[in-house]
Amino acid sequence: DDMDFLGVTDVYSTGRAFMALDKNSGKAQCWGSSGSGGKCDDMDFLGVTDVYSTCCAFMALDKNSGEGQCWGSSRYGGTCDGIDFLGVTDVYSTSEGFMALNKISGKAQCWGEERFGGACRD
Repeated sequence: DDMDFLGVTDVYSTGRAFMALDKNSGKAQCWGSSGSGGKCDDMDFLGVTDVYSTCCAFMALDKNSGEGQCWGSSRYGGTCDGIDFLGVTDVYSTSEGFMALNKISGKAQCWGEERFGGACRD
């Protein structure tokens, strides 16, 4: 079946998958490698303000509510359980890790492949 892109406001990609998002409705379609973010069925993106990616994972953030969700390869940032997104002002990524920064408090949290940025330490 052909995908319907009516209402899509933004398109994002990892190295192996796409996400087409309608920020107004909170609905998205993901395709490509399911293990690299190509599967987002049953996820709700209402309120999402920003989407970020690594090679193989997506991270969606609602800066207003402080809620974040990740999917794709857990090794490369697709799992963000335990990350507190409340107050996060910026998110950065390498090809294999994420960093969530609260510029006001100076607190940073990192996840993904530790050797390539997924750990906030030397």
